[in-house]
Amino acid sequence: MSTKEGCVAAYLVRSLALAGLTFTLAAGAFPASAQASPVGSQNVTVADPSVPTPPGTPCVVQLFTSDTFDDFGTRPFSYDPSGCPGPWSKVVLQANFAVTAGVQYDRTANIWLSGVNLFFGTTQEPGSTLAPSWQVERDLTDYSALLSQPGQGQAICGNLVNSTYNGVITGSASLLFYPVTRVAPAAQVANAVYPLGSDPVGSTVSLNSSTDQLAATLTLPTNVTRAYLDVFAQSQNDDEFWYTCVPDQYAAETDECGGGNFREVEVSIDGVPAGAAPVYPWVYTGGIDPFLWEPTPGVQTLNFMPYRVDLTPFAGLLSNGQPHTVAMSVQGANDYFSATAALLLFLDPGATQVTGAVTYNELQNMPPTPTIGSTLSTDSSGNVTGAVSTQLSRHYLIRGYANTSQGHVLSSVQATVTFADTQTFNITSSVYSQVTSQVSAAATTSESSIGSTILSEYQDEVRYPFNLSFVETVAADGSATYASTISQKLQKTETHGPSGTTQYSATLSNSVSSADTLAFDASGNFTGNSGTSNTQTYSFDDSAGGCYNASVTSAANVVTGFTTGANCPNQVNHLFWYSHPDGSPDNGDVIPPKGNTAQ
Repeated sequence: MSTKEGCVAAYLVRSLALAGLTFTLAAGAFPASAQASPVGSQNVTVADPSVPTPPGTPCVVQLFTSDTFDDFGTRPFSYDPSGCPGPWSKVVLQANFAVTAGVQYDRTANIWLSGVNLFFGTTQEPGSTLAPSWQVERDLTDYSALLSQPGQGQAICGNLVNSTYNGVITGSASLLFYPVTRVAPAAQVANAVYPLGSDPVGSTVSLNSSTDQLAATLTLPTNVTRAYLDVFAQSQNDDEFWYTCVPDQYAAETDECGGGNFREVEVSIDGVPAGAAPVYPWVYTGGIDPFLWEPTPGVQTLNFMPYRVDLTPFAGLLSNGQPHTVAMSVQGANDYFSATAALLLFLDPGATQVTGAVTYNELQNMPPTPTIGSTLSTDSSGNVTGAVSTQLSRHYLIRGYANTSQGHVLSSVQATVTFADTQTFNITSSVYSQVTSQVSAAATTSESSIGSTILSEYQDEVRYPFNLSFVETVAADGSATYASTISQKLQKTETHGPSGTTQYSATLSNSVSSADTLAFDASGNFTGNSGTSNTQTYSFDDSAGGCYNASVTSAANVVTGFTTGANCPNQVNHLFWYSHPDGSPDNGDVIPPKGNTAQ
């Protein structure tokens, strides 16, 4: 049998880190959106677009400046937006991070205000002479109701600094408030934002098993017309590499982590299933093989985006003046997922009391129980071949009504949430081969109507393809190589418009493919790596004529190619300020205003 022990990804990342592996790289910083070419750079380089912004000079509120993260404490700040009075056409969080050269794990970073998450992501690992720096942005326009009030916030980036792990992380963050103009009117935003969680300033909650919940019991306004829940579910600890695990009954035979690899967010209201969301298989910069992610990390690794669950059919119920418990859990969680969520409510300006109820809910009769299959076999020599498959597809419809100042509004959410995974193994005395092929997906159609008149219709589809090949080969002298190739994508398509007419649609694709081979001597000492390559391609287009395309390629951890504007008119990226090319959630309120102005 192979010398592999435990989950392959966890084995590699932890063994490399504990061995004190460092990278000898030169400094330099080029985001892919920069005008100058990043070719030759070894610092963080991504193809992701910046958040497009409207014309005009933003009013800026600084949240914190050059905070140092060298322990596991919080970094509190006071927030006061009085110098930037609303309404606003757009609000963008802009944060800059850096880590000093040396040895350090990837770390999780959060920014919070009044219990609500403003940023969630991880950090780039440094090298012996490389001090990475990077910028992240998040479109927070939908949180304008929260941001219009003063409050207390905090930044959290737990970091161990000692004689071995000496990389110190620093960060600054600010909010940019863009003024309302003729071409950039006030944004259509939620009237109230509520955090889930017990920390009044903000922190994640650990979900260690399928039964653990992140929950809040709230007495809400009595005039709710629409409701959405933005959810984050980040894998941690034993669950960091959940996508390679197998059901318990096959763990020993395949020498893999048990617990299975089906993961899905479940949302409930008062204990009744209300929605579901796929979990993105984020890979951090120390994950699987650290050389895979320099200088370009995986999809959304440094800047997670929440998944938005439409709860509008429950608007009438939530408006009844009684306390309601809104909760999320992660089906399949196995120590553990770090979770947070925010509830966004739209209120009826013409009524103080909305009445209504949920009239149909198929999801409450569809437990998230996947189907498991196996073709594994073990021969007389102990060689293992075959595959383990995990499948689940659920299509559900939820309907509700709300008596509003507009009339008797019927709302429905139809969704198909799927998970398909195959783990293929070929294990002998000298080779351990595992191939992960996985796709998580969700397709949702939300509709509101009065009688036969459709008020709004919104369709959203996401797909998360994830493929990982790992081959460990042990030579006769006991030395070994670990070859990893990985391909991950985020694909999203949305279509929406009132009265059943498509007024706007958009499609984005973000893909990262990486490869590397590690070498170890017979004593387990790291002796080098080879064949390192990485490619990220990001594309976005919308029905208004917006177009964005960028690609970054690297070899041996150095940027070797950078293109921008390919396949766009005149080979130039052209984005409209109201679009969401970053993959941030959109509930159908993005309707191109008159006098479109591109960034």
